[in-house]
Amino acid sequence: MTLPRERVPYSAIVDRPPLRLPGKGRVAVWVIVNVEDWSIERPMPRTVLSPPMGQPLLPDLPNWAWHEYGMRVGFWRIHEALTRRGIVPTMAVNGIVCESYPRVAKAALDSGWEFMGHGYVQGPMHKLEDQRAAIRQTLQAIQKFTGKKPRGWESPGLTETYETIDILAEEGIEYVADWVLDDQPVEIATKAGPVVSVPYTVETNDIPIMALQHHPSDALLKRGIEHFDRLRQEGETITRVMAISVHPYLTGVPHRIKYFEQLLDYVKGQEGAVLWTGEQILDWYKAAKKAAK
Repeated sequence: MTLPRERVPYSAIVDRPPLRLPGKGRVAVWVIVNVEDWSIERPMPRTVLSPPMGQPLLPDLPNWAWHEYGMRVGFWRIHEALTRRGIVPTMAVNGIVCESYPRVAKAALDSGWEFMGHGYVQGPMHKLEDQRAAIRQTLQAIQKFTGKKPRGWESPGLTETYETIDILAEEGIEYVADWVLDDQPVEIATKAGPVVSVPYTVETNDIPIMALQHHPSDALLKRGIEHFDRLRQEGETITRVMAISVHPYLTGVPHRIKYFEQLLDYVKGQEGAVLWTGEQILDWYKAAKKAAK
């Protein structure tokens, strides 16, 4: 068993080379749209409505329908918001979505979105009987649909066992979003060579903000602006990476979508912001690190 600290030795950001972005870039910003399949046969990954008398019920129709609304309606609001602004996001997608929601997957593919593995069906990695088989099934489903094997991976709920990162590396994954421990990419040691952690977020992420902390509808906008402004200030000397993570059933609802749009407009309008996908950040990091040496 290898502990996470053994895979990622401590490194103070102030002690590293600054790793410059192109031009006047200070902050590399990537938008992640999490697109999932919630199986009605299982307990829901998240709930918006508690069951009567507090007893879990199956099938959980109201909470399944909450997610289904995101796929039928919410996704399309997010898709339009990004397309109208010329922003290409990374889609963290359950492999089965390519089969169960082909209309959604096709829209992302046609718009040039990056597909990032996000498990086969939504559920924690700890509950899988065979992690390798599930990872392989996910990657194969995405490759079959898009013609390209995913380079990145975000585990459902950011869950990993001690072995997950080794398996991901052995299956060809080059970067992950699970290790939310830095404002710059860092290398994670595995049995199959290093995997890069591209900075993801539990702060500018609609799950903690809306589903867990129950903040008002404009909280992602306010927090996102403050988060970006600070990274942009610090990025004058040391480049930073910012993630904005959204889910169709949360950010795609009528009372929140305009705040997501306003956040995109704000970030896009600031000098020093470079809007990239996860794999673009990965390629930049590898090249910048090599140049720094």
